[in-house]
Amino acid sequence: MDTMRDRFAPVVSRLLDEDPRVAVVLAEIGKDAFHDAITRHPERVINVGIREQLLVGAAAGMALTGLRPVVHTFASFLVERPFEQVKLDFGHQGTGAVLVSAAASFDWPAGGFTHMAPGDVALMDTLDGWTVHVPGHPDEAETLLRHAVAAGDDRVYVRLSVQSNQQALPVDGERFMTVREGRAGVVIAVGPLLDAVLEATQGMDVTVQYATTVRPFDTAGLRRAAGAAGTDVVLVEPYLAGTSTAAANDALADLPHRVLGLGVGRRELRRYGTVEEHTAAHGLDARSLRERIGGFLGVRAGV
Repeated sequence: MDTMRDRFAPVVSRLLDEDPRVAVVLAEIGKDAFHDAITRHPERVINVGIREQLLVGAAAGMALTGLRPVVHTFASFLVERPFEQVKLDFGHQGTGAVLVSAAASFDWPAGGFTHMAPGDVALMDTLDGWTVHVPGHPDEAETLLRHAVAAGDDRVYVRLSVQSNQQALPVDGERFMTVREGRAGVVIAVGPLLDAVLEATQGMDVTVQYATTVRPFDTAGLRRAAGAAGTDVVLVEPYLAGTSTAAANDALADLPHRVLGLGVGRRELRRYGTVEEHTAAHGLDARSLRERIGGFLGVRAGV
Protein backbone atom coordinates (compact mmCIF):
# COMPACT_ATOMS: atom_id res chain seq x y z
CA MET A 1 0.00 0.00 0.00
CA ASP A 2 1.27 3.48 -0.80
CA THR A 3 1.72 6.03 1.98
CA MET A 4 -0.14 9.25 2.70
CA ARG A 5 2.85 11.22 1.50
CA ASP A 6 2.92 9.22 -1.75
CA ARG A 7 -0.55 10.65 -2.40
CA PHE A 8 0.38 14.22 -1.52
CA ALA A 9 2.23 15.37 -4.64
CA PRO A 10 -0.09 13.71 -7.18
CA VAL A 11 -3.21 15.10 -5.49
CA VAL A 12 -1.84 18.62 -5.14
CA SER A 13 -0.41 18.55 -8.68
CA ARG A 14 -3.91 17.82 -9.97
CA LEU A 15 -5.27 20.66 -7.85
CA LEU A 16 -2.70 22.99 -9.41
CA ASP A 17 -4.09 22.03 -12.81
CA GLU A 18 -7.69 22.43 -11.70
CA ASP A 19 -7.56 25.65 -9.68
CA PRO A 20 -5.50 28.72 -10.64
CA ARG A 21 -5.54 29.88 -7.01
CA VAL A 22 -3.57 26.89 -5.73
CA ALA A 23 0.17 27.35 -5.16
CA VAL A 24 2.78 25.10 -3.59
CA VAL A 25 5.64 26.29 -1.40
CA LEU A 26 8.49 23.90 -0.54
CA ALA A 27 11.76 24.01 1.39
CA GLU A 28 13.77 21.44 -0.60
CA ILE A 29 11.99 18.47 1.01
CA GLY A 30 9.59 16.90 -1.50
CA LYS A 31 10.65 19.02 -4.48
CA ASP A 32 11.43 16.05 -6.75
CA ALA A 33 7.82 14.86 -6.56
CA PHE A 34 6.71 18.17 -8.09
CA HIS A 35 9.08 18.10 -11.09
CA ASP A 36 6.30 17.93 -13.69
CA ALA A 37 4.12 20.42 -11.82
CA ILE A 38 6.99 22.93 -11.72
CA THR A 39 7.30 22.61 -15.50
CA ARG A 40 3.58 23.28 -15.99
CA HIS A 41 3.19 25.95 -13.30
CA PRO A 42 6.60 27.54 -12.59
CA GLU A 43 5.00 30.65 -11.12
CA ARG A 44 2.92 28.66 -8.61
CA VAL A 45 5.38 26.01 -7.39
CA ILE A 46 8.09 27.70 -5.36
CA ASN A 47 11.09 26.11 -3.63
CA VAL A 48 12.70 28.50 -1.12
CA GLY A 49 15.54 26.15 -0.17
CA ILE A 50 16.33 25.15 3.40
CA ARG A 51 14.78 28.27 4.90
CA GLU A 52 11.72 27.27 6.89
CA GLN A 53 10.90 30.74 8.25
CA LEU A 54 10.94 32.02 4.67
CA LEU A 55 8.81 29.04 3.65
CA VAL A 56 5.98 30.23 5.88
CA GLY A 57 6.52 33.92 5.24
CA ALA A 58 6.50 33.49 1.47
CA ALA A 59 3.32 31.39 1.65
CA ALA A 60 1.61 34.06 3.73
CA GLY A 61 2.61 36.72 1.20
CA MET A 62 1.16 34.61 -1.61
CA ALA A 63 -2.05 34.19 0.39
CA LEU A 64 -2.32 37.97 0.71
CA THR A 65 -2.35 38.20 -3.09
CA GLY A 66 -5.35 35.86 -3.27
CA LEU A 67 -3.60 32.53 -3.81
CA ARG A 68 -4.29 29.36 -1.82
CA PRO A 69 -0.81 28.15 -0.79
CA VAL A 70 -0.09 24.56 0.15
CA VAL A 71 3.03 24.50 2.33
CA HIS A 72 4.99 21.30 2.85
CA THR A 73 7.94 19.93 4.81
CA PHE A 74 8.61 17.72 7.84
CA ALA A 75 6.47 18.56 10.88
CA SER A 76 9.45 19.68 12.96
CA PHE A 77 10.39 22.19 10.25
CA LEU A 78 6.84 23.25 9.41
CA VAL A 79 5.37 23.83 12.87
CA GLU A 80 8.16 24.03 15.43
CA ARG A 81 11.03 25.85 13.70
CA PRO A 82 8.95 28.65 12.07
CA PHE A 83 6.26 28.82 14.75
CA GLU A 84 6.56 32.59 15.14
CA GLN A 85 5.91 33.01 11.42
CA VAL A 86 2.91 30.65 11.59
CA LYS A 87 1.54 32.70 14.49
CA LEU A 88 2.12 36.15 12.99
CA ASP A 89 2.15 35.77 9.22
CA PHE A 90 -1.08 33.76 9.14
CA GLY A 91 -2.88 34.40 12.43
CA HIS A 92 -2.00 38.04 13.07
CA GLN A 93 -2.46 38.99 9.41
CA GLY A 94 -5.76 37.11 9.24
CA THR A 95 -4.81 35.05 6.22
CA GLY A 96 -4.75 31.31 5.59
CA ALA A 97 -2.98 28.39 3.96
CA VAL A 98 -2.82 24.62 4.03
CA LEU A 99 0.17 23.36 6.01
CA VAL A 100 0.92 19.72 5.15
CA SER A 101 3.51 17.93 7.28
CA ALA A 102 5.36 14.64 6.96
CA ALA A 103 7.45 12.55 9.39
CA ALA A 104 4.85 12.86 12.14
CA SER A 105 5.97 12.10 15.72
CA PHE A 106 8.58 9.36 15.16
CA ASP A 107 7.95 8.34 11.54
CA TRP A 108 11.67 8.51 10.72
CA PRO A 109 13.51 7.32 13.83
CA ALA A 110 16.89 7.33 12.06
CA GLY A 111 16.53 11.10 11.63
CA GLY A 112 16.78 11.54 15.39
CA PHE A 113 14.94 14.00 17.59
CA THR A 114 15.53 16.89 15.17
CA HIS A 115 13.13 15.18 12.77
CA MET A 116 10.46 14.30 15.33
CA ALA A 117 7.56 16.53 16.32
CA PRO A 118 5.14 14.78 18.68
CA GLY A 119 4.12 18.16 20.09
CA ASP A 120 3.00 19.68 16.78
CA VAL A 121 -0.76 19.45 17.30
CA ALA A 122 -0.48 20.70 20.88
CA LEU A 123 1.54 23.66 19.62
CA MET A 124 -0.95 24.44 16.85
CA ASP A 125 -3.69 24.26 19.48
CA THR A 126 -2.28 27.41 21.11
CA LEU A 127 -3.33 29.36 18.01
CA ASP A 128 -6.83 30.48 17.12
CA GLY A 129 -8.79 29.39 14.09
CA TRP A 130 -6.83 26.38 12.82
CA THR A 131 -8.50 23.23 11.52
CA VAL A 132 -6.37 20.13 12.11
CA HIS A 133 -6.78 16.95 10.07
CA VAL A 134 -5.07 13.68 11.07
CA PRO A 135 -5.89 11.08 8.40
CA GLY A 136 -5.45 7.40 9.16
CA HIS A 137 -5.16 6.05 5.61
CA PRO A 138 -3.88 7.35 2.24
CA ASP A 139 -7.42 7.51 0.83
CA GLU A 140 -8.48 9.64 3.79
CA ALA A 141 -5.42 11.84 3.29
CA GLU A 142 -6.49 12.48 -0.29
CA THR A 143 -10.03 13.37 0.79
CA LEU A 144 -8.86 15.67 3.57
CA LEU A 145 -6.24 17.37 1.38
CA ARG A 146 -8.92 18.24 -1.16
CA HIS A 147 -11.22 19.37 1.65
CA ALA A 148 -8.47 21.59 3.07
CA VAL A 149 -7.56 23.25 -0.22
CA ALA A 150 -11.22 23.92 -0.96
CA ALA A 151 -11.80 25.51 2.45
CA GLY A 152 -11.80 29.10 1.19
CA ASP A 153 -9.02 31.04 2.90
CA ASP A 154 -9.13 29.08 6.16
CA ARG A 155 -6.05 28.01 8.10
CA VAL A 156 -5.66 24.22 7.92
CA TYR A 157 -2.99 21.82 9.17
CA VAL A 158 -2.90 18.32 7.61
CA ARG A 159 -0.72 15.81 9.45
CA LEU A 160 0.51 12.98 7.20
CA SER A 161 2.12 9.82 8.57
CA VAL A 162 3.71 6.62 7.33
CA GLN A 163 1.57 4.81 9.90
CA SER A 164 -1.77 3.72 8.49
CA ASN A 165 -4.89 1.71 9.18
CA GLN A 166 -5.62 -1.17 6.81
CA GLN A 167 -8.86 0.30 5.47
CA ALA A 168 -10.09 3.80 4.78
CA LEU A 169 -13.34 5.13 6.17
CA PRO A 170 -15.62 7.80 4.63
CA VAL A 171 -14.34 10.83 6.55
CA ASP A 172 -16.05 14.20 6.14
CA GLY A 173 -13.51 16.66 7.53
CA GLU A 174 -15.73 17.58 10.46
CA ARG A 175 -17.20 14.87 12.69
CA PHE A 176 -16.03 11.87 14.68
CA MET A 177 -17.34 8.55 13.39
CA THR A 178 -18.73 5.88 15.72
CA VAL A 179 -17.35 2.53 14.58
CA ARG A 180 -18.36 0.41 17.59
CA GLU A 181 -20.95 0.93 20.32
CA GLY A 182 -20.80 -0.10 23.97
CA ARG A 183 -21.83 0.97 27.46
CA ALA A 184 -18.69 1.01 29.61
CA GLY A 185 -16.97 4.07 28.18
CA VAL A 186 -15.88 5.89 25.04
CA VAL A 187 -12.50 5.39 23.36
CA ILE A 188 -11.55 8.00 20.75
CA ALA A 189 -8.98 6.70 18.28
CA VAL A 190 -7.20 9.39 16.29
CA GLY A 191 -5.99 8.82 12.74
CA PRO A 192 -3.61 5.89 12.20
CA LEU A 193 -4.23 4.44 15.68
CA LEU A 194 -7.73 3.15 14.89
CA ASP A 195 -6.62 -0.40 14.00
CA ALA A 196 -4.63 -0.73 17.23
CA VAL A 197 -7.57 0.58 19.27
CA LEU A 198 -10.05 -1.78 17.63
CA GLU A 199 -7.74 -4.73 18.29
CA ALA A 200 -7.12 -3.59 21.85
CA THR A 201 -10.83 -3.22 22.66
CA GLN A 202 -12.03 -6.37 20.91
CA GLY A 203 -14.62 -7.99 23.19
CA MET A 204 -14.88 -4.94 25.47
CA ASP A 205 -18.26 -3.27 25.96
CA VAL A 206 -17.04 0.17 24.89
CA THR A 207 -17.89 2.72 22.21
CA VAL A 208 -15.07 3.45 19.77
CA GLN A 209 -15.11 6.75 17.91
CA TYR A 210 -12.79 7.53 15.03
CA ALA A 211 -11.37 11.04 14.74
CA THR A 212 -9.54 12.36 11.68
CA THR A 213 -10.43 16.01 12.25
CA VAL A 214 -9.41 16.92 15.79
CA ARG A 215 -9.73 20.71 15.62
CA PRO A 216 -12.36 21.93 15.88
CA PHE A 217 -13.03 19.17 18.41
CA ASP A 218 -16.32 17.36 17.78
CA THR A 219 -17.97 18.29 21.06
CA ALA A 220 -21.45 17.26 19.89
CA GLY A 221 -20.23 13.88 18.68
CA LEU A 222 -18.55 13.06 21.97
CA ARG A 223 -21.60 14.17 23.94
CA ARG A 224 -23.84 11.90 21.89
CA ALA A 225 -21.52 8.98 22.52
CA ALA A 226 -21.28 9.75 26.24
CA GLY A 227 -25.05 9.94 26.66
CA ALA A 228 -27.08 11.98 29.11
CA ALA A 229 -25.59 10.20 32.12
CA GLY A 230 -21.98 10.89 31.16
CA THR A 231 -19.19 8.37 30.96
CA ASP A 232 -15.44 7.87 31.06
CA VAL A 233 -13.37 8.71 27.98
CA VAL A 234 -10.02 7.46 26.71
CA LEU A 235 -8.25 9.50 24.05
CA VAL A 236 -5.67 7.62 21.98
CA GLU A 237 -3.66 10.12 19.93
CA PRO A 238 -0.58 9.59 17.70
CA TYR A 239 1.11 12.69 19.10
CA LEU A 240 1.76 14.14 22.56
CA ALA A 241 -0.29 12.38 25.24
CA GLY A 242 -3.01 14.61 26.67
CA THR A 243 -3.21 16.97 23.69
CA SER A 244 -7.03 16.77 23.61
CA THR A 245 -7.89 16.03 27.24
CA ALA A 246 -8.91 19.64 27.92
CA ALA A 247 -11.17 19.63 24.85
CA ALA A 248 -12.84 16.40 26.00
CA ASN A 249 -13.25 17.71 29.53
CA ASP A 250 -14.80 20.91 28.22
CA ALA A 251 -17.20 18.92 26.04
CA LEU A 252 -18.47 17.00 29.06
CA ALA A 253 -18.14 19.73 31.67
CA ASP A 254 -21.74 19.37 32.88
CA LEU A 255 -21.67 15.55 32.96
CA PRO A 256 -19.94 13.14 35.35
CA HIS A 257 -16.86 11.77 33.59
CA ARG A 258 -13.15 10.98 33.70
CA VAL A 259 -10.67 11.41 30.84
CA LEU A 260 -7.47 9.48 30.19
CA GLY A 261 -5.10 10.78 27.52
CA LEU A 262 -2.84 8.23 25.83
CA GLY A 263 -0.25 9.18 23.25
CA VAL A 264 3.43 9.87 22.77
CA GLY A 265 5.25 10.43 26.06
CA ARG A 266 7.39 13.46 26.84
CA ARG A 267 10.53 11.44 27.49
CA GLU A 268 12.92 11.47 24.55
CA LEU A 269 13.77 7.98 23.29
CA ARG A 270 17.39 8.33 22.21
CA ARG A 271 17.81 5.05 20.35
CA TYR A 272 16.80 5.14 16.70
CA GLY A 273 15.02 1.78 16.53
CA THR A 274 11.98 1.34 14.30
CA VAL A 275 8.55 2.96 14.16
CA GLU A 276 7.09 -0.21 15.70
CA GLU A 277 9.57 -0.11 18.57
CA HIS A 278 8.79 3.53 19.29
CA THR A 279 5.07 2.75 19.17
CA ALA A 280 5.49 -0.02 21.74
CA ALA A 281 7.80 2.10 23.92
CA HIS A 282 5.11 4.76 24.15
CA GLY A 283 2.44 2.16 24.97
CA LEU A 284 0.51 2.66 21.74
CA ASP A 285 0.62 -0.93 20.47
CA ALA A 286 -2.56 -3.01 20.78
CA ARG A 287 -1.29 -5.10 23.69
CA SER A 288 -0.34 -2.08 25.81
CA LEU A 289 -3.51 -0.22 24.88
CA ARG A 290 -5.64 -3.18 25.91
CA GLU A 291 -4.14 -3.16 29.38
CA ARG A 292 -4.28 0.62 29.81
CA ILE A 293 -7.81 1.09 28.44
CA GLY A 294 -9.22 -1.91 30.28
CA GLY A 295 -7.60 -0.84 33.54
CA PHE A 296 -8.92 2.71 33.32
CA LEU A 297 -12.47 1.76 32.32
CA GLY A 298 -12.60 -1.28 34.56
CA VAL A 299 -13.58 -3.64 31.76
CA ARG A 300 -12.20 -6.89 30.39
CA ALA A 301 -12.80 -8.65 27.14
CA GLY A 302 -16.21 -10.32 27.09
CA VAL A 303 -17.34 -8.62 30.29
